[in-house]
Amino acid sequence: MGEAGRELVRTRHSQEKHFFALEKIYEELADAAKFRIRAFTKPSLHARVRSDERTLKVGFIGGRGVVGKYSGIETYYEEVGSRLAAVGYEVTAYCRSHFTPAIAKHRGIRIVRLPTIRTKHLETLVHSLLSTVHACFADYDVVHYHTLGPSIFALLPRSFGKTTVVSVQGLDWKRKKWGKIARLVLKFGEWCSARFPAECVVVSQTLRGYYRLQYGKECAYIPNGTHLRNQCRGHYLRALGLEPDGYVLFLGRFTPEKNCHLLIEAFEKLNTPMKLLLGGGSSHTDDYVAELRKRESDRIKILDWLAGEALEEVLTNAALFVLPSDMEGMSLALLDAMGAGVCVLASDVPENVEAIRDAGFTFKAGDVRDLQQVMEFVLSHPTLRENVGRKAKVRVRENYLWETVVEQTSSVYKALVVSRARVAGLRSGKSLARVGTSLHRNG
Repeated sequence: MGEAGRELVRTRHSQEKHFFALEKIYEELADAAKFRIRAFTKPSLHARVRSDERTLKVGFIGGRGVVGKYSGIETYYEEVGSRLAAVGYEVTAYCRSHFTPAIAKHRGIRIVRLPTIRTKHLETLVHSLLSTVHACFADYDVVHYHTLGPSIFALLPRSFGKTTVVSVQGLDWKRKKWGKIARLVLKFGEWCSARFPAECVVVSQTLRGYYRLQYGKECAYIPNGTHLRNQCRGHYLRALGLEPDGYVLFLGRFTPEKNCHLLIEAFEKLNTPMKLLLGGGSSHTDDYVAELRKRESDRIKILDWLAGEALEEVLTNAALFVLPSDMEGMSLALLDAMGAGVCVLASDVPENVEAIRDAGFTFKAGDVRDLQQVMEFVLSHPTLRENVGRKAKVRVRENYLWETVVEQTSSVYKALVVSRARVAGLRSGKSLARVGTSLHRNG
């Protein structure tokens, strides 16, 4: 071959150029595949997808269920699941029979109720296993696991050709309520969450950094969400003997790592006309709750779980919301308070600092004296509380709305399903002309 010929091959017919040209064709075919998946562009968030596109089917595993709100997972089921269903997804939530009423659907979410063993250590694992077996034989495109424990089973649906996602809400093995064996199981679940699913999603940048350092895993970051609230006036506060802007509030599970006892101890030392209200319930921590209730007085009230109008009234009229926990992922209660325009004070664990930034106050985690001093200062300056509360609401509007969470979650689903279809088409040895059809058919 002459010099001119070699130059022609190099410039027009090189293997490198051929490779990049093929890659471009594959990407264009994949992007052209028709799925019934919303792009979630903001101008048309609630517009429904075209009737000729295939519905994307998603299964949620790991939560207790719907209707009742026991933790952030149940809230996620409803808030994200219902919004996905409203724009064309087919969402199925696996629920525990004892927790969820016998209904076929809730807020557009299909319900599958399965039994479990109701003990502290087996309830979640047994239900997640049964749910996984059911999901393996169901027609899902994505099986989405929530928290570390259930992620142990995230590999099974993949062997049945399904895409799996795990959402990590926090490092559950750090919770003080767990014994040595339970912590080892949850630690194994953490390892599984980094290795088994097609995508691991974390709710904070702190968790994202942890997975990067611990496992060399680059996780997707999708924070928790909330919605904006306005002040709600009713009769519930009056029945409790409380006045608007006249009490400090804690909402959440009564577990040792939440440090409700620390908050009570610090509040008892304050010289203030304010009262302290704690709303929540046990999470296999009955002994701890019993100890807290011994501290009730005219100034300190401890209630069970709050919901509906009672929750809205209590949350939106608080003078200060306090979260004194030792560990968090991305606290929904904290975000709810910020979205209500309530001034917040939280322990300085990295996840709380990340959520608040300059739109609230922090104290040194575990330090009763520091918590007392910061509370005393904040409660003595009502104008400051009001200004900081407004700033917190702006921060939520810009970073932590459920609509944004749904957009980002949809983007993860869409990218994974398209990627899986592309790989399946290429591995099957089909011609380029048939790859697009395969993507559409197999999801």
